[in-house]
Amino acid sequence: MDKNLKEEKLTGLVKFTPPLYRQRYQFVKDLVDKYKPKKVADLGCADCTLLCMLKFCSCIEVLAGIDVCGSVMKEKMHRLSPLPVDYLQPRERSLTVTLHHGSVAHKDPCMLGFDLVTCLELVEHLDESELKKFPEVVFGFMAPSRVVISTPNSEFNPLLPGVKLFRNPDHKFEWTRLQFQSWALENARCYGYSVEFTGVGHPPRGMENVGFCTQIGVFVKKCAETCASTQSEKPTEAVYKTVTLFDKQIFFCVLLCVIKVFKAVYPSLKDEKYLQKAVVREVIFTAQIIKQSLLNRLMSEHGEYNDPTERKSKFQLSMNCFSEDLGKLVVEKGMESFVSGNVVYVPLATIFSFPRVNRLCGTFEKLHQLVAGQVTLSSDGSAVMLSTEHEDR
Repeated sequence: MDKNLKEEKLTGLVKFTPPLYRQRYQFVKDLVDKYKPKKVADLGCADCTLLCMLKFCSCIEVLAGIDVCGSVMKEKMHRLSPLPVDYLQPRERSLTVTLHHGSVAHKDPCMLGFDLVTCLELVEHLDESELKKFPEVVFGFMAPSRVVISTPNSEFNPLLPGVKLFRNPDHKFEWTRLQFQSWALENARCYGYSVEFTGVGHPPRGMENVGFCTQIGVFVKKCAETCASTQSEKPTEAVYKTVTLFDKQIFFCVLLCVIKVFKAVYPSLKDEKYLQKAVVREVIFTAQIIKQSLLNRLMSEHGEYNDPTERKSKFQLSMNCFSEDLGKLVVEKGMESFVSGNVVYVPLATIFSFPRVNRLCGTFEKLHQLVAGQVTLSSDGSAVMLSTEHEDR
């Protein structure tokens, strides 16, 4: 059974709204929104729910998950794949998502370089030898700017029906607030971090003395130089192996290495082909709006006619009154759109002045480069040409 479902059953009589696991995920999400990390790793990612939430954070460019239970990740990892809408509306930043099957007690070069590492309800699942290695791997080797560690507060357990010793049969221990804080402060001191304590899951009124149901420690690296020496001892070979299928032999060997089981690269505007598609789509959309506005104005200037044929002839005469030479002059002297025959000319300079187009392209030269050959331009390349025929019917 999923550990979050187990937890909901245990906390059924003590109502948490939203559910406790959701509060933990939201805590991390709020932290990401505040500090804007580019690279985030979730140790003990389980069913990837937190990763699925974080993939929508526009600041994140690298997202990684590690868990010892490969079957759960394999079942849920499809949720981390790009959707059709991700190709229709690419992210502004690149995003790469990877999942690894294995223990958090092993070092690997691909674990380096993260700004934020989260360990939600993880440490209590580690046996004594793994727990001993854990601080060196996370604080010493990975050495991110921030680490978030959450773990059950055993002082809250008497309020949870059915809990006699631990909340989960797989838990090797559950700490009191004093035990967790002692462990956290000692490791923060050893590896050059500060730590602040908080939590989620408020106790019932009148029971505030037991503290939060989930206790949380937020570790912040004091300075970049502090952990430089701790990262000097790096493995020369990766212990993370890339495979596509699990078998019994590979599963057995997971105790000795960590296996990459999933990788997804999201389309982004950093890729020229996606940027071009986005720009062309935005240029056509903007030009159509400008065209419609111009034609509506020309129609209103000539009033309403009872005879549709008369209205069409008068409107056509109005459009033909703009000569090609005058049109070129308008484009050169200003940025106004104009009509000549059955064609509306919308200056690229006008389109570039729209914030969305401007932000996508950056420069007018880049705009011209991206739309050339993709949309119909005037002979001098200064304006987008759109037909008015469907407007006259």
